[in-house]
Amino acid sequence: MTNVVLVTGGLGYVGGRVALALQQSGKYELRLGTRAAGSIQAPWLPEAEIRTLDVTVDDDLDEACAGASSIVHLAALNENDCLADPQRAFLVNALGTLKLLQAAERAGVKRFVYFSTAHVYGAPLAGRIDEGSLPRPVHPYAITHHAAEDFVLAAHNRKAMVGIVLRMSNGFGSPTHAAVNRWTLIVNDLCRQAATAGKLVMRSPGLDQRDFITLEDAGRAVAHVLALGDKDVGDGLFNLGGGRSMKVFDLAQLVAQRCEAVLGFAPQIERPAATGAVPPPQLDYRMDKLLATGFSHRGSMAEEIDATLRICHAAFGNGK
Repeated sequence: MTNVVLVTGGLGYVGGRVALALQQSGKYELRLGTRAAGSIQAPWLPEAEIRTLDVTVDDDLDEACAGASSIVHLAALNENDCLADPQRAFLVNALGTLKLLQAAERAGVKRFVYFSTAHVYGAPLAGRIDEGSLPRPVHPYAITHHAAEDFVLAAHNRKAMVGIVLRMSNGFGSPTHAAVNRWTLIVNDLCRQAATAGKLVMRSPGLDQRDFITLEDAGRAVAHVLALGDKDVGDGLFNLGGGRSMKVFDLAQLVAQRCEAVLGFAPQIERPAATGAVPPPQLDYRMDKLLATGFSHRGSMAEEIDATLRICHAAFGNGK
């Protein structure tokens, strides 16, 4: 029996790396759903089928789901687009997920993995956070993802399919292609600054803490939960993080160090002076539930930064 996995947003930043991980596992036949079909080729996934997919259009959804055994759903508006148009954010992120679930049920899809965000817990993230922490989303991006989560977990609870929600922290890593529209993310922004301007300009002192997970580990986590036994899925909700938090300034220093190793120069770091305000609290983003199922981290922060620096250098030029 063919094991077809539909990856929505499969040419996007996280989706591209997830699809690559699934291809490398050798277990799946990939179908990539994207709004950009025809405008972006995928030479890194030569055997994947690419479908034009608008999550608000029933016919697109039915055609994409036909014959699929599993779905990994990443197609969504990013945080900037959500803030600019919250109503469309709800239409695409929340209602689009519901419509995709309905199409999946009609097609007999067995497993549905939804990529949500740690920001459903609120902003800024602080303290110990596990799956029992109370969600308090404040941004339209987080609010619409939380609504989508509820639809997925409701389908899981009524046994329409195995529904899994992954609340990912700050995913980072080398994109599969330079055309991805995610260069505003902190790690990507710093790497691009290094490659183009030869310096790293921070918008804050960088004392706040964030949990970072490599896209290699994010892709491996998807392969893991797709193969997970139904009993081990439990209630279907898992935090997905890197296992430790770090200050943004420490991350900038790491980018500068890797830039020296990869591109041959150490960019200067410019940041506003810290005020006398109380330092941000520690962040402990727990993912004990997923680790208890046998998942473990393998990704290297340094290797992901190195690869991102190389892409930036090749695609955008070197200002040094």
